[in-house]
Amino acid sequence: MLGGGQVKQILELHGRGKSAREIAAQLGLARNTVLKYLHDPGIPTAKERPKRGSKLDPYVPYLKERLTDGVENAVVLLRELRAQGYTGGYSILKDYLHPFRSTRPASATMRYETEPGEQAQVDFGFFRYEVPTGGTRSLWAFALVLSWSRALYVEFIQRADVASFIRCHLHAFRHLGGAPKRCLYDNAKVVVLHRDALGAPEWNPRFLDLSLRLGFDLQLCRPYRAQTKGRIESGIKYVRGNFWPGARFTDLDDLNRLAHEWSERVANVRVHGTTGERPIDRLQRERALLRPLPSASSLAVFEREDRKVGRDGYVQWERSYYGVEWPWAGQLVQVAPSSHVIELWHGEQRLAVHPRATQPGQRFTVPGQWAGLELGQRRRREPLAVQLPMIEVEQRSLAAYEAIAAGAQP
Repeated sequence: MLGGGQVKQILELHGRGKSAREIAAQLGLARNTVLKYLHDPGIPTAKERPKRGSKLDPYVPYLKERLTDGVENAVVLLRELRAQGYTGGYSILKDYLHPFRSTRPASATMRYETEPGEQAQVDFGFFRYEVPTGGTRSLWAFALVLSWSRALYVEFIQRADVASFIRCHLHAFRHLGGAPKRCLYDNAKVVVLHRDALGAPEWNPRFLDLSLRLGFDLQLCRPYRAQTKGRIESGIKYVRGNFWPGARFTDLDDLNRLAHEWSERVANVRVHGTTGERPIDRLQRERALLRPLPSASSLAVFEREDRKVGRDGYVQWERSYYGVEWPWAGQLVQVAPSSHVIELWHGEQRLAVHPRATQPGQRFTVPGQWAGLELGQRRRREPLAVQLPMIEVEQRSLAAYEAIAAGAQP
């Protein structure tokens, strides 16, 4: 079969009056070939070959479903397909996904490298998820990355408040092996209340107290320049694109267990694109330069949240209620939550230990909560507590709660 260029030459020579024999001799072709294209001068086209099957074909319906869900990350999808038995390569999958991936404009900023133990970058990310009963709910993800090693710590929380922010810092520093010299933040209220006319920050006093106790400096991004905190912005993006699409969890504890496993088995053991090393390997070297943490007892106050005891003698925390003895009504106490129990404190005095509620609206009473208080009793110049009748709660001895609290401590 001749190409289009040769057919064109045959027709041009024939138009100049050349015979089929002369054309064949000039182009080095057989005379019958020249006659064939003079009688049928159409440009030849190659016949379409039957398409070969791909190892990806059986998984295309699943990929279309995940793309509809907004999951475009090839690494995540490859991990999911491998779990289903896919034996093909990454390149085939990436080529298939390419036409479906949304394009984003490129941006540029100057890169700033830090020394080991010098800096961590911290941020929150907002995540929505669907519940089995219908509708959506939301969580916050706390992410801290050590700038030199790129070691990442992730924890999901229900509220983006100061108390949660502080607890996440303590968990991250304990997990990574210490605190850096400074931490870089955006201008969130949990860190900085506002800036004065000259741009100087007024720090959140409770968070400033934590930084002074642990010995790390606070540093802020320039306003409206969050890209100066690029590593953690990439960390949140990495969590959103690599972990979140495949997360299947039952509750917050289960989600954080999955996030911890993902950090240890995926995020911190991959070869980082910038450093060319695994974050976990660099972390082993960086730990020697991190600041050691104070004793757990000196940090206990930072893991508690202030709450006011209601007139009924209960403290409300995460839509459930935990009782203390009635003289504490109207006073400020501290809630120390853990996975299994809720402790109520006033300074160094522990007032009560309760099992943590498993559903909203539960009430837990301490033994003798209203001892010495008659129904309807009124006292002046003293906090007032009123016992609620018809309250049915599970009664346990304080010793049982003490045993639970002791078993929940690391």
